[in-house]
Amino acid sequence: MSTRTIKLDMISRVEGEGGLTLKVKDGVLTELKLHIFESPRFFEGILRGRRLEEAPDITSRICGICPVAYQISSASAMENALGIELPPVLLDLRRLILYGEWIESHMLHVHLLHAPDFLRYSDAIAMAKEHPKEVQRGLGLKQLGNRIVSVVGGREVHPVNIRVGGFYSYPSEPSMRELRADLAHAIDECESVVRWVSSFEFPDDETPAEFVAIRGRGAYPLLGGEIESSNGTSIPISGFDSEFEEDQLEHSTAMHSHRRNGDSYLVGPLARFHLSRGVLTPRAQALARECLPGGAIRNPYRSIVVRAIETLVALEGSLQIVESYEPTGAPNVGYRARAGVGFGCSEAPRGFCWHRYGITADGLIESARIVPPTSQNLAQIEVDLFAFASARLELPDEELKTECERAVRNHDPCISCSVHFLNMRIERS
Repeated sequence: MSTRTIKLDMISRVEGEGGLTLKVKDGVLTELKLHIFESPRFFEGILRGRRLEEAPDITSRICGICPVAYQISSASAMENALGIELPPVLLDLRRLILYGEWIESHMLHVHLLHAPDFLRYSDAIAMAKEHPKEVQRGLGLKQLGNRIVSVVGGREVHPVNIRVGGFYSYPSEPSMRELRADLAHAIDECESVVRWVSSFEFPDDETPAEFVAIRGRGAYPLLGGEIESSNGTSIPISGFDSEFEEDQLEHSTAMHSHRRNGDSYLVGPLARFHLSRGVLTPRAQALARECLPGGAIRNPYRSIVVRAIETLVALEGSLQIVESYEPTGAPNVGYRARAGVGFGCSEAPRGFCWHRYGITADGLIESARIVPPTSQNLAQIEVDLFAFASARLELPDEELKTECERAVRNHDPCISCSVHFLNMRIERS
């Protein structure tokens, strides 16, 4: 009997750091663990004792790529606790800034992190030398997403305009008009992106995961609505704890979410697409029929196509909001602090972000709980990787490491949110 240990210091093109260990005995994979080893960041503890108005700005620091989903989830939870209902114009602006985040995040992942895998380049810089048009087009779309966040939120990273009750101020009408012309052109550009990525060769692979996402009210999921599962269950946002729970595992500083019966599940683009394919925006619907025909899409490799289609959804939705923009009334709803518990949820690019807060009568946060998308996906990523690696153990170690990296990037984990990814070690005995 011999033992082999293979260490991969860093998996490239994911957000964050961590580790992966595979143990192989007599040619059989016996154990696989994702090690999230960076220090916890204690945001829930930081929030306790702060005023409720501080939550959106503090939670935005959880992620530099997707701060908006944290801001809107926290603001929505406070509004839920205070009984605040936003008028349509403010809800549309919330949707618009979330769309901007989807556009910039999805285009970053598609072009810089994921596409090099399919075209067999080591990184996006090498890919850009032979595919400059595609990379420039993707970066242009990403820049537009950043501009949307800046116009509505005040700046591109960690926006400063979102507050409990709405926004501090309305975006200027000239800046919204400028977005309108660029969005119409971007929709055509994004259709080209969808067709480009759908032309890639996709390995045969499927995830058995249960899909979970927000169910939009007659629209593609973004915020509000209920939490729905592919197994047929549907619960209010406030009922998350009744169906799901988190565990602290010895090999990870990040929490792992699962069903209360122990089953893992998957959130994010594949889940949203599976549950809400029928309510895609018009051009996205037509392209989905062309590029992803059939029913459920369970191949994680095809998530790159789903992300491109979701970008088209965001662009179409943004254009609709910008075209009908008429700022009326105050940019925020007034309120008085009161004791209560509030729940908020919005769909970040990688899946829904769930918040729960208890607040006191004088407006202080006495309890906080935040469940980000990647911590919900970690258990299912382990399940998928176990099956994936088990079927490829005959590969040389270096090739197996490369293929496992590709499989991880299908899920687009933002480990910095959950806390952080990826060194890799394989032990064979």
